[in-house]
Amino acid sequence: MEQFIVSARKYRPNSFESLIGQENIATTLKNSILRGQLAHAYLFCGPRGVGKTTSARIFAKSINCLNPSEDMEPCGQCESCLSFSEGRSYCIHELDAASNNSVDDIRNLTEMVRIPPQIGKYSVYIIDEVHMLSAAAFNAFLKTLEEPPAYAIFILATTEKHKILPTILSRCQTYDFNRISIPDMVRNLSDIAQKEGVKIEEDALHILAQKADGAMRDALTLFDQTVAFCGKDIKYEQVISNLNILDYEYYFRMIDHFLAADYTSALLIFDEILSKGFNALHFISGLSSHLRDLIVCRKEASESLLQLPGSLVRRYKEQSAKCSVPFLYEALNITTGCEAAYRQSGNQRLLIEFTLMKLSFLVQGVPNVQPVPQSAGAPQVVPPAPQQSQPLQQPQPVQQPAPMQTQPVQQPAASQPVATEEPAPVPPAPAVSAAPAPAQKAPLRTGSLSVRDMLMKAEQRARGVEETSTEEESGERPFTMEEFIVAWREFIEEERAAKRTSLAITLEQYTPVLLEDGVTVEFYVSNDAQKGWIEEKRLLKMISQMRGKVHNRRLNLQVAVAVTSGEDDGAPKLYTNRDKGEYLLREHESVRELAQKLELDIK
Repeated sequence: MEQFIVSARKYRPNSFESLIGQENIATTLKNSILRGQLAHAYLFCGPRGVGKTTSARIFAKSINCLNPSEDMEPCGQCESCLSFSEGRSYCIHELDAASNNSVDDIRNLTEMVRIPPQIGKYSVYIIDEVHMLSAAAFNAFLKTLEEPPAYAIFILATTEKHKILPTILSRCQTYDFNRISIPDMVRNLSDIAQKEGVKIEEDALHILAQKADGAMRDALTLFDQTVAFCGKDIKYEQVISNLNILDYEYYFRMIDHFLAADYTSALLIFDEILSKGFNALHFISGLSSHLRDLIVCRKEASESLLQLPGSLVRRYKEQSAKCSVPFLYEALNITTGCEAAYRQSGNQRLLIEFTLMKLSFLVQGVPNVQPVPQSAGAPQVVPPAPQQSQPLQQPQPVQQPAPMQTQPVQQPAASQPVATEEPAPVPPAPAVSAAPAPAQKAPLRTGSLSVRDMLMKAEQRARGVEETSTEEESGERPFTMEEFIVAWREFIEEERAAKRTSLAITLEQYTPVLLEDGVTVEFYVSNDAQKGWIEEKRLLKMISQMRGKVHNRRLNLQVAVAVTSGEDDGAPKLYTNRDKGEYLLREHESVRELAQKLELDIK
């Protein structure tokens, strides 16, 4: 029996032309060989399974090939190419940094570099997973990497570029490998399936490519696993069963139940998903991706972002036509919020179930949505329900219209403005009693919307509080000086808590004065320097904070220097540093002598 070789090794590219999804890097490397512009060190970095080590091998074969093609592809027939393919080359060396990460290993590598190549022009050293080298090994490698012999070329490969020392990065030409796109992987998997005689559905190929997450090696491994499970005829259902992948059908059904406001069926589907062993977080993440795809497929320009088979794209477009953009946007906002709160939740299943219920009620609160006919009338009935529930709570005192009519008759002059408001509720009293049928239908139709109604009322109450507080803070309510002093002291304490102690001490030394206009307050500081600093740095912020504290946006503050001497008007007095210096010179002869000797001036 022939020995089995995994597809990742059997169909490994052996030329630049056969590289998948890295055309720009292949072109750059071939041009550098063609023009003779070879660097002494290269760094190939990128995700796993995208062709870093494979590209390094092809590059090493090409620069040592004795008969390269016109576009610098290795011939595969010369002694250099054959020796490398058979694993007996003395010119191309591969090392695994994960198992050779010490200083001694780097020392051995340095000694190997001294030996010139036996066949070919260059000795190529491919070091895989180079980020696994220790810091000491990196430092020991620096000198050799910077100034190697003319015949030595180093190719470093890594999946974690950020772990490599900057001194190493600066000595290498860096090539960033991209993830392989889904269409490229599907095309390559289809070719390999034909070579292996395997019949596989297109939807199954897309599932394998999506599961691989941009890594061709992972896709080939999944392909081998699927062939071992299904044989030579592979169906989509077999692939999702073998790889334990949640089917698209669940998400399509879930959206249909959301549009029908059927939260019961949505919860039953979620329970079915959990009973099959799927992770709840993966489900809600997949639901977010499904909503994103529904938004993307609404425009032909963005349809290519789906990267799905044509039959599935058509189904996405059909379901997207049933939804409005506001519904999809709000639903996506809810699911992403659930993802963020999932790990911190104490009851994760309840969190997702509550999310599904909110999504089911969302269709009745978003315009331009096309629900099923049963829920089509719900948005029209919901608004009258709270309006009718309020008058229905006060129909018991129906006998009160008689005294209400007698009072305006006795005092027509004084009650005219009141009478224009009170007769309005009088006619509805018999109307409510005469038409009880709508009052009974409203609670029947809104009973299933209690959760959504409570959420909407809570949001309305929150908005009402915010609007009330905003109006109060930004109004023009008059204030007394006593109220300002209380707010002023509070502001001083805030300054002291913010480590602005000097300003707080200065402000609390003097009492502010309310000027005649009733909105301008003058406060005092010790000197001109403080006045200038406050006007330049703090005055605008002080005005903004004090306006909020007294709830008057017309409040204005102006700063003045306190009277220090020469006036007896009861204003606070304070000696400046200049006054103190002049006093010392005037009263103490020793100070005057010292100032004269040192030629000091008071400023």
